[in-house]
Amino acid sequence: MTPEPTRDDLAALLAARTPIVVLETTDEADAVELVLRAAGRPAGGRAPQPVFRWSVTDGLRRLDVDLGGSQLHNSDPPTLLRSIVDGVAPAVYVLLDLHPWLDDPVVVRLLKDAAQRPLGLRSTLVLVSHALRLPRELEHLAVRLPVTFPTAAERALVVDRTVAAWANATGRVPHVDPHAREVLVARLAGLSRADVARLAHGAVVDDGALTVRDVPVVERARFEALAADGVLSYEYATVSPGDVVGLDAVVRWILLRRPALDGSAPHLDAPRGVLLVGVQGCGKSLAARAAAAILGVPLLRLDLAGVHDKYVGESERRLRDALAAADALAPCVLWVDEIEKAVAGDGDGDAGSARRVLGTLLTWLAERRSRVFVAATANDISALPPELVRKGRFDELFFVDLPDEDARAGLLRLHSARRGLDLPGDALGPLVAASQGFSGAEIEQAVVAATYLAHAHGQELDAATVLGELRATRPLAVVMAERVAALRAWAATRTVPAR
Repeated sequence: MTPEPTRDDLAALLAARTPIVVLETTDEADAVELVLRAAGRPAGGRAPQPVFRWSVTDGLRRLDVDLGGSQLHNSDPPTLLRSIVDGVAPAVYVLLDLHPWLDDPVVVRLLKDAAQRPLGLRSTLVLVSHALRLPRELEHLAVRLPVTFPTAAERALVVDRTVAAWANATGRVPHVDPHAREVLVARLAGLSRADVARLAHGAVVDDGALTVRDVPVVERARFEALAADGVLSYEYATVSPGDVVGLDAVVRWILLRRPALDGSAPHLDAPRGVLLVGVQGCGKSLAARAAAAILGVPLLRLDLAGVHDKYVGESERRLRDALAAADALAPCVLWVDEIEKAVAGDGDGDAGSARRVLGTLLTWLAERRSRVFVAATANDISALPPELVRKGRFDELFFVDLPDEDARAGLLRLHSARRGLDLPGDALGPLVAASQGFSGAEIEQAVVAATYLAHAHGQELDAATVLGELRATRPLAVVMAERVAALRAWAATRTVPAR
């Protein structure tokens, strides 16, 4: 059931006696099966190589031939590696979860000794782990092979076998909605065979059926299986387009691209996404969240600042894992909030981590082919590197300015109505005038503050109370007038207005 390219690549590596092969996967059983199949297809007329499996709890066991129990005396990593170094017959050793011992200089030296044996005596060590960071002195001796996910046909077979196994175990015939099965098979993309079987079993065991009601449950479980180190989060509460007041140009722009993302227009290129820059509190994050509702896809949030790690290379690995998870969850919207805070580093205090993270992100933005719509926001455009802003990374650069009169009127109506206050036209005019220079967030907070004040006085919320709060507030455009003016001047000729 493993796709041929991965199996053929591994077979070629084993035939070439590659010293160390690294398989990063959470599906150990599938990785072991992959090695067994690849070792059983030797190239150049050679005989198949013996295949051994090792774990610290089970010791060493031969897999291709049944020789009885495990060799428990080889459960200790140094003892195992010494036996491989001293061995006279080449073999393939699948070593499960060796990574905790890769900080031991004795283990590293033994791995190096095994990898540098003469070709006729050299064995291949296949290191299998969920994540594996090799010491620098071993990197040039190793090849990392990506483990491919099952295809749609293979996922369908796993689902059908899981349903049949449940039916045999319970003696009941489950109801399977053909449309729901097709959707579930599509939504399980990017998961290992073990995870596909687990989620399919969870869907059918719940009520003895596969129906459309299982889709959102599987969707959430799928994200939890793919989420990378807490860097990626699933946003359950999206924002409706009606809540995005004053950003009509952005909403129209995204709506035009929905057919390319939902698959109804396969001849159209999938949109890459938008970069929203502008004054704080004016709706950039709101628009990013609304993009998922407009496009009708799940919303993922990427904590780009959270990828940074004290170990060299770990930041990039965590980001690659998060982006791979987003690719697997496509179609989706990937929301990156305040992107400048994560990629704007001087390269000294952070040991160059920001530069490396930026390079990883830029490569993915330019080369990805998945239907992941990136909605990134930034408050300080001067902190963004030029290579991130240029066309090709994002489809468009929008500037979200302070709301004009119409937008302020809409925001006042929206936030007041949510708190039980219906503003008539004659009461709205003074509020719009008093909120000149306010951001959308500041308008909302003025209404919230008025709500508290009215409650404290035992009164109903009214326009006069809101007006008093607006007049008592000093908006950001006043407190930081020079910075806001500079940002607006920069955007005037360089960006597309979001309104």
